[in-house]
Amino acid sequence: MFSLQIKKITKDNWEDVFTISVHEEQKTFVPSTVESLAFAYLKPWDEALDPYAIYKENEIIGAFYLSYTPNSENNYWLGGFQIDKRFQGQGLGKAALHRVIDFIYEKHPNCKQILLTVEKENHQAIRLYEGAGFTTQNKENQYNEAIFKLAK
Repeated sequence: MFSLQIKKITKDNWEDVFTISVHEEQKTFVPSTVESLAFAYLKPWDEALDPYAIYKENEIIGAFYLSYTPNSENNYWLGGFQIDKRFQGQGLGKAALHRVIDFIYEKHPNCKQILLTVEKENHQAIRLYEGAGFTTQNKENQYNEAIFKLAK
């Protein structure tokens, strides 16, 4: 289907990441890549926050970050997941999400669950996450975002 690679955002590709843009109506649902990189630098939630770019062949198509406690089993938060608007509607979001999930479990073998938050009005993202096996926890974070979990 698609050959997708995940690469850490570094000094070699950070400028490419800034070319990622979602549709105007999606901008309130996901942090910009600039914000995601700021989170990686500041680490506001956990001990570690790693930013990544998603590539199809050698072209950047999306990004995400993983906020976590190293070697924990249950504190892995997927955030900032986005596919550039030029690549939406092609099945790449679904394929990329599955690749990201596999990547997290490969990179963090102790991980038993992945969590994420989503704006309750972002029905398209909720369908995507549920389709990948995430389930609502019927809880919200301090920003009134719904919390979803994927258990291994």
